[in-house]
Amino acid sequence: MGATIQPDRLLHELSELWVSLGKQNGGESTGVLRACAMTLVVVAEAQEDAAEVGETLALLMRDHPSRAIVIRVSDLEAPDLDARVFAQCWMPYGQRRQICCEQIEISTTNASLAEVPAVILPLVVADLPVILWFRPTRLLTSPALLELARIATKTVIDSSAFPDPAAALQRLSRASGGGFRIGDLAWTRLTRWRELIAQIFQNPAYFAQLPAITEVAISHPPGPAPTGVRYMAAWLRLCLKQAGSEARVRWIEAAEAGDGGVSRVEFSSADPAVLHVSLRKVDASAAEVRVNELANRTVFPEASDYVLLREELSIPGRDPIYEKSLDSAAEFEEA
Repeated sequence: MGATIQPDRLLHELSELWVSLGKQNGGESTGVLRACAMTLVVVAEAQEDAAEVGETLALLMRDHPSRAIVIRVSDLEAPDLDARVFAQCWMPYGQRRQICCEQIEISTTNASLAEVPAVILPLVVADLPVILWFRPTRLLTSPALLELARIATKTVIDSSAFPDPAAALQRLSRASGGGFRIGDLAWTRLTRWRELIAQIFQNPAYFAQLPAITEVAISHPPGPAPTGVRYMAAWLRLCLKQAGSEARVRWIEAAEAGDGGVSRVEFSSADPAVLHVSLRKVDASAAEVRVNELANRTVFPEASDYVLLREELSIPGRDPIYEKSLDSAAEFEEA
């Protein structure tokens, strides 16, 4: 394998790739449409399932076409750096023209990772957003990650994989305060929970009772409260305070199924007859919502990386609700 990568060579290979794709099928083809709305940079462990990451990217291309740059890092200290180019193509139903997106795969080791940002910079598509999806938690403190994050418009991580949830949120809050635009899949997993809660309190009768709520309990599977639970607690406390409630918000362990780390969210008032709300995950694809004596079930599927990233990529700018919740979660102390 080569010890260095020449970005000009990769760009030349991409140009040749498009010429080759355009010639495929001869006169029977109606052509190839080149689609690109952003540069998506993915940092993954070399030992990760390449098919799993590749499938996620292939699905994302249909909603967010991009030039994908996948950086696979081997946990080795010997210098090594190599790259190849190819295309992700699909044909929309009922059409004869293929839609294709570019993909560059870079293989590196710990020892050569510092060289990668200088390779990436000439490869990003000019005047389009650059999204960094960072997967390996062991490389979180790598200087190369910091350089990649400086190149990126937005950096997406999954803090639920971090061993210390409180420290992870504090680190992300500092990064956000330092000017980095952050997206966290642990927060994105809570979208369905937050939608359900918002739908309940859209009812004017229930909304009027928000100041009467005295406690909110968030249940999670046994172990330390994960980042998703801490995000939920922070978001709820912010929302309740805005509605005039100084409710105590706490988390508790429970032997129940969870989604995003959350098993159940329960709102209680001093008088249970006034208002009692409970939401809980009952199986892999459903949740039970109970308001006083009324109960129903709703579809609540577990979200894949594709679904979560699709949502994050649809928010290229700042997300003020997330940023406020992140800062609050980083400082959160149970009442």
